Amino acid sequence: MKKWLFPLFIVLSVLLGACSGNAKAVDEQATVKVGIRSSELRTWEYLKEQAEKEGIKIEIVNFSSAYDPNQALVEGEVDINAFQHVAYLESFNENTNSEVVPIGTTIIAPLGLYSSKYQALSEIPDGAQIAVPNDAPNWGRALLLLQEAGLLTVVDDFDGFGGEDKIKENPKNIEIVPVDGANAPRVMEDVAASVINNGVSLEAGLTLKDAIIHESQTAKPYINVIAARDQDRIRKFSRR
Repeated sequence: MKKWLFPLFIVLSVLLGACSGNAKAVDEQATVKVGIRSSELRTWEYLKEQAEKEGIKIEIVNFSSAYDPNQALVEGEVDINAFQHVAYLESFNENTNSEVVPIGTTIIAPLGLYSSKYQALSEIPDGAQIAVPNDAPNWGRALLLLQEAGLLTVVDDFDGFGGEDKIKENPKNIEIVPVDGANAPRVMEDVAASVINNGVSLEAGLTLKDAIIHESQTAKPYINVIAARDQDRIRKFSRR
């Protein structure tokens, strides 16, 4: 078994036990429902196959970009989810008064700057409109990407969250247009470029190769996590 799979299978095994309450149920019928988005489907189909070899049953629940898998987690529709980074998770908890917690890490899924009009940063004109995700964590992440691209700079005390007041210097007078992250690909025809989350871009048929620029230096803090309800995490540790 690949080394990186082993810790995940331990987490899934313990979660099965926590959810089922007895070993017999684990062996005969318990299943971990994993909420994902389409961009993670291939990875989790592979994980499902490998987990079956370890006696772990996984049911994949694939959500569109229009529905937040955290909400499904809170409502008990899934046992865990895997689609987000910690900053997004913390924002969700704060906005909904929820207790969703990370229980493991997965991959880094970079944001990219995409355009249907321009092929290079140098072609983006002064005063251009650039769409960014309107949730605070990814808005902030988008500003860091645009700073990495040399289009603007953020304020000195930047806290990672987006907002109209988070731009310090904007020499090209770029107009930031906040949009629902799921709609970022759809507005590409109306703006000079869109900053699009990796998962959303894949659903729209775009890859990182299509991006004018994508995260490199700024991507590391946004490693994606596997998340569960805090009550399940508590069960997990109480069973040790």
